[in-house]
Amino acid sequence: MRIICDAPGQTCNRLWTYVSSVAQCIAKKKRMIIIFYDWTIEDFPNLLHCPFIYFPLWHKWYLEHGNGWNNYKGLSWKITHNATWDKIFRFFGFTKGWSTRTDTRYIQQTLPELKRIFRPKDEIMQKAECMLSEMHQAADLIIGVHIRRGDYATWHNGRFFYSLKDYHQFMLRIMQLYKDRKVSFFISSNEDFPLIIFEGCNCRRFDKEPSGAVLDLYTLSLCDRIIGPYSSYSRWASFIGEVPLCFIETNKQQFTEDSFSKIVDFFHFENGKEIFDW
Repeated sequence: MRIICDAPGQTCNRLWTYVSSVAQCIAKKKRMIIIFYDWTIEDFPNLLHCPFIYFPLWHKWYLEHGNGWNNYKGLSWKITHNATWDKIFRFFGFTKGWSTRTDTRYIQQTLPELKRIFRPKDEIMQKAECMLSEMHQAADLIIGVHIRRGDYATWHNGRFFYSLKDYHQFMLRIMQLYKDRKVSFFISSNEDFPLIIFEGCNCRRFDKEPSGAVLDLYTLSLCDRIIGPYSSYSRWASFIGEVPLCFIETNKQQFTEDSFSKIVDFFHFENGKEIFDW
């Protein structure tokens, strides 16, 4: 049995933390325990109720009453950032899932089952599918645009921080690449801005609502192409949806059809290109 004892980052970092171990358990018919799950776990019922995966700290009544969720998040932070607990976990042979990202042995052979296990609840998928269906009525090609700014202003000294004007230019270049097709853009961002700023581009996005991050994530996974800065978020959407992705590396980015390739694991595109671990 593999026991995952770390809790890195937000939702997509957690998904990448789990996936190699889940793939191995599928292939080897083993069981696993995830001690510190992400707060969006209820959005993934197939994962939460998977018969070979156990969440020993999952107690819905407690988490939803009083200060339950905040207490849980505080507890998980303290324990996973504590040298003494780290030694205890190592002594008992627990695994830090983040370190398993290089273990790709079972991912491709178990991908259909991984896609089922990591499928969000029907409510989310129905909204995502409805959005894409509506967009396809006016477009031949839907490009998912992941706009992440916020913390990227300082992350690696702003290396992958782009202005909204930059994103507008990226979209116009994509339209030029596919000038013989009707192109629309699905915008995924936690930032509030009017879509009218992307003049000349047909854009859609969801209004802010609960579970918005997961809804955006899986809508990206249904698009025909994805562009965005280096992120585990768009990386997961490409992987789980088998959608070609192009990471934006500079505000002068140009696009060709060869710019896009599917993510096959955390560190690799399908075309063999390696992804540096930022």
